[in-house]
Amino acid sequence: MQSDPGRVLVAGANGHLGRRLLARLPRTRALVRREGAADAIRAEGLDPEIAVAEYGDAQALRRAAEGCSALVLLVGILKEGPGTSYEVAHELTSERLADAAAAAGISRIVYLSIVGSTPDSPNACLASKGRAEQILLHGPVPAVVLRLPMVLGPGDYASAALRRKAQAKVLPLVRAGSTLEQPVDADDVLAAIEKSLDETFPADSALDVAGPECLPHRELVMRAAALYGNRPRIVSIPYGAMRAAVSLLGLVSKAPPITLPMLEVLEHDDRVDGAAAAKRLGIELTPLDETLRRCVGPEAEDG
Repeated sequence: MQSDPGRVLVAGANGHLGRRLLARLPRTRALVRREGAADAIRAEGLDPEIAVAEYGDAQALRRAAEGCSALVLLVGILKEGPGTSYEVAHELTSERLADAAAAAGISRIVYLSIVGSTPDSPNACLASKGRAEQILLHGPVPAVVLRLPMVLGPGDYASAALRRKAQAKVLPLVRAGSTLEQPVDADDVLAAIEKSLDETFPADSALDVAGPECLPHRELVMRAAALYGNRPRIVSIPYGAMRAAVSLLGLVSKAPPITLPMLEVLEHDDRVDGAAAAKRLGIELTPLDETLRRCVGPEAEDG
């Protein structure tokens, strides 16, 4: 089957970014692992081609990739659980999809990673993501890696979590919320993906796509809280105590709500030159206050 120059295969298309990308690009094929995920995409009123395939099924992946010219890889996890591991979710999935893309004649891969990812990271999640980046950057298909911090978009999990914090009266935060955040607007991420898909953009490169402001998490919460006329009282949780509690959860539960690697990612300082990546990509970064107003504040709830 000949490659259609406008058709993009979106792996992990049932997430918030994936569904918005399907709505934004003119011709797409959504790759999901379950029929339920396909139904969820259709329930959004979206009507892309949909391929259902397990990431371990090489022939099914190749069939899904046939007729596409590019692959956007949105697959990844922050937390391991029963039946899921970083190695499978990041490294093996990247390798299998890269092989399927090469076999199908796909000419470009865009991979979404996490700020701070590197193969030698002491954090298991960031190290796995870093190894997946290397698999793709040195793989058979030219690739662009976009490393992201917290992404804020309408109706997504991060925005909802920040909204709950902004409306709280008393707010426990690890280390009093001193972790540095550099949130980026989901629309800016989508624009970065589109630019990366352009064949004229240099492949085999990795960019840190982050927002225009770097600030402590507590200040981010206060900026969002001000939209509600609120000022939460912050109670500091010592990092050591939080690690101990998370470790205990891991011992008593097979599927704890948070794990140590996940905690470490959440408490990782994000401080990168987002302006440099934006300049290379030719995109304008959305001001943080505009993102908060549109995605977190009362205006977002009304929408």
